[in-house]
Amino acid sequence: MPTTAEVILKPRKASPFFGRHPWVLDTAIARVTGGPADGAEVNLLSDKGQWIARGLFNSRSRIRVRLLTWAADEAIDGAFWRRRLEAAIALRRQLGYDHPAGAARLVFSESDGLSGLIVDRFAGHLVVQPTALAVARRLDEIVPILVDLVRPVGVAVRTEPGTVRLEGMDLEAGQVWGKPPEDVEFIEEHGIRYGVQMRDGQKTGFYLDQRENRRAAAGYLHGRRVLDVCCYTGGFSLAASILGGAKEVIGLDTSKPAVALAQANAQLNGVANVHFETGDCFRSLQQRVEAGERFGAVILDPPKFVRGRHGVPDALRAYHRLNHLAADLLEPDGMLVSCSCSGSVTREDFASMLFGVAVKSRRDIQILEQRAAAPDHPVLLTFPEGAYLKGVAARVDA
Repeated sequence: MPTTAEVILKPRKASPFFGRHPWVLDTAIARVTGGPADGAEVNLLSDKGQWIARGLFNSRSRIRVRLLTWAADEAIDGAFWRRRLEAAIALRRQLGYDHPAGAARLVFSESDGLSGLIVDRFAGHLVVQPTALAVARRLDEIVPILVDLVRPVGVAVRTEPGTVRLEGMDLEAGQVWGKPPEDVEFIEEHGIRYGVQMRDGQKTGFYLDQRENRRAAAGYLHGRRVLDVCCYTGGFSLAASILGGAKEVIGLDTSKPAVALAQANAQLNGVANVHFETGDCFRSLQQRVEAGERFGAVILDPPKFVRGRHGVPDALRAYHRLNHLAADLLEPDGMLVSCSCSGSVTREDFASMLFGVAVKSRRDIQILEQRAAAPDHPVLLTFPEGAYLKGVAARVDA
């Protein structure tokens, strides 16, 4: 039965939602009728009573409604979840991201029309990460559909403490179906094998969004001595050596467990010219600059520095400092591979920051290539926030 609960917008607030943006923030809402429970379906109406869309309600979240359908006759039921999941998984198969030993993001939340749901596959295991209370409360419905469509060995749920707090979730992480993963499971990407810690690693265990960027960056690194900063478990480092033919690679990360797994990944692939160190990235780069050390290439893939636009100035200062240190370490005609996963930092912000680095370092920086997330992280044009990852491959002159 269609829901009768309604969320009515304030005057002049309807345009983004007629334009199919999926997030209705609390500041856009005039009133709510029908007493919807958190997680329930609601209809979204303009201030003039015109029906716009249907979504899932959460009074605890700043994102008060997550819109899922703009078809008045489409219910958000089991058949809906199956249709959307089938479409998302079919896209990854079309991309060729379905190798049994590989890994891919099967569902990318809003960009796949499933706001609040992330699903990653690591070989035979699925990791489900709900980022919305309403989705968390529907996992008993969603997980069996995933099992039927993907036929995994096991399905685990992971959560982020910040998201749990913001959404008011009461969800515990853990195994929800099938065989639990080992402490380290193994995947293959571009012919390189990686151990992945699905239960305790960052994000859901591996930076899947950098898949194609690892291969692209490797193409600039032949014969170079490379410093991979914030290397995590060695994705860029191993690609630099195995795919790129780098002369030597040093990986640096603050996390001792990540560095230990990175070293194990190097041994797993029989790579002898890559080694890893633990340390603060800013401090380590500063010490290397002061020691007069030089590299043919520096890769920067730092964690998110900011979550909202209010923190962008501080984030850009941090990016500037990191990139300036990297530029100071580069030999003449060195390569800088620099990334940002801070969604609030726009591509224009990032380019402006690099311009500032060029001015301060008194070195010309030529952008050779601009990069984004892998195709299994598509960007929906009505949800530009999905274009969070940005990166450049750049030449730094003498």
